[in-house]
This record gives sequence, structure tokens and C-alpha cells, in this order.
Amino acid sequence: MSSPWDFTVPNVPTHSNLQCFLQCITPIVKKCNKSSKEEAEKEGFKLSEVWESYSEWSAYGVAVPILLNNDDRVVQYYSPTLSALQLYTSTLIDDKLWGKDKSDKTSCNGNSSCLGSNAAKNDDNSCNIETTTDRCGYLYCQYDETTIPYDRVPFTEKIKELGKHYPGLINLHCMNLSPYSWIAVAWYPVYQIPTAINVKELSACFVTYHPLFSLPQASENMKLEVEKVEDKKSKEEEMCLPPFAMVSYKMFGALWANPKTTDPDIALRHRTAACCWLKQLNFHHHDFNFFMSRQYQNY
Repeated sequence: MSSPWDFTVPNVPTHSNLQCFLQCITPIVKKCNKSSKEEAEKEGFKLSEVWESYSEWSAYGVAVPILLNNDDRVVQYYSPTLSALQLYTSTLIDDKLWGKDKSDKTSCNGNSSCLGSNAAKNDDNSCNIETTTDRCGYLYCQYDETTIPYDRVPFTEKIKELGKHYPGLINLHCMNLSPYSWIAVAWYPVYQIPTAINVKELSACFVTYHPLFSLPQASENMKLEVEKVEDKKSKEEEMCLPPFAMVSYKMFGALWANPKTTDPDIALRHRTAACCWLKQLNFHHHDFNFFMSRQYQNY
């Protein structure tokens, strides 16, 4: 098993803990085997591969190497939980696959009830984005976690629970999904090795937003800018699903936003992307609103 310190963490002023975090929490999924000409035209992955990529992290946490301000190093472990989820299909699929009545499938054309009760609220006026819910497709599965972090079940268990009600959640191919399908993952710190005493910066929490469709399709249809995650390499038969947006909570000072790097710009760009994405879908995301309401509190 590789060590978290296999990632490049140079002892230099330009090191970025934030970018290291984004690198570590980026899932890598296996592409589907192309056993036929039809499948060969479907570049992408099954959702089961996405859930499998979170399996070990769900059980043990994901290791993120952190360089402290005093040049000490710790490995911070983050536990992922399912924060929110929306799956849209571009076409109406056979009812037997869904395991639902046809009347349960709701097109998002003018129907706000399938998108959540309220739009995400944010004072950022830069989110001048045209509403495009008429192009979402058919909403198959939607989830928004509202329980407190310590009462949430592990990521993998929540997916299994939802899979009992939504069969397609496990085996759908990403090419059967609309480009508006996405997942939000909440990352909360659980422990460090070695233990760092009185380092409040290590209490930072994050919510990352990931696409559940192939990135080339996303770029063409949504003009979605996915942040490039440096050094996150995958094999030819694999692909990365880096976050296209992120919000943070208790992300203190220079440890997470090194002014000698592009960290401040990355944090702002990711936060704005989250705001615009949720406004576009008119989705009331509980964790997003909680994090944003506490952005400037002192602890």
C-alpha cells in the first residue's frame, strides 16, 4: 500500500495543502470493458465504479499529507459522507430498470418540485447564470443530507440504502445520465498521525462537488470548468472525477490558502462554482447553506 507521503509535499513556501487535499479526494474509476462495438462507443464508467472508489475511504478515511506552518508534517484523515445527489437521465428508460412507476418520473421542464424547495442563497453577484432546468432531463434520484455530521452513516452504507429504492443508482452507465448529474461529498477530519496539538487549522471541513458523467460530454454541454488536479494520474483504462466546485468551513489562514500560491483564487473559484451550480438547478443544499452561513465566523 502506498504512503500518503508518496505525494509530492516539498518543504518550500509554495506548497499548497489545499491542492494536495483536492488531489487526495479525487476518485479514480475504472472505465467499462468494451466487449462490443456498441459499448466501445460508450466511453465512460458505471456508477458502481464510483461507489467502489469510495469504499476504502468510507471505512478508514482518506489520508491527506499536511505541511504545517512550523514545517512539521502530519497526515490528516478525512471521513466522507454523502452530502447531496442528483441523477438525471437524458431519455426515459424502461420502468423495470428503475423499479418505479412511470408516473414517478418527473421531467424538470418547468417543474420546480423535483429540484428542491428553495434555491441556494448567496450574496455573490458574480453568479449571473441563465436558468437551464428545462434541459436537465428526467430526475431519477435526489438526496440532500440534513442530519448533523456525527449522526450520518458511512458513505458506502448510505449508497447501499438508497440503492434499495433506486436500482439504477448502482448499475447505470454514465452515458445514460444527463450532464446535470452530480454528487456532493462532505469531508470531516477524524484524526491525524502524529497527533497535532492545538492546531485549529486542522479542523477544516469541506464539501466537494463531482460530476457523474464523462467529462468531455460535460465540457461540451455545460461548459463546466473542472479544476485540474496536479499529479493525479490514472491509467489508460481509468479516469479521474476531480471536483468542479467546493465549499469549506473552518478553513483558517495561510495553512489552507497559501498566499504564495493560487490557493485563494482556487478557493474563490470553487465556491463561486458551487453557488452558480446550485442556483442553476434551484437546489436547496443543506450543507452548502450551513457552510456559507459560517464562512466568516471566528473560532
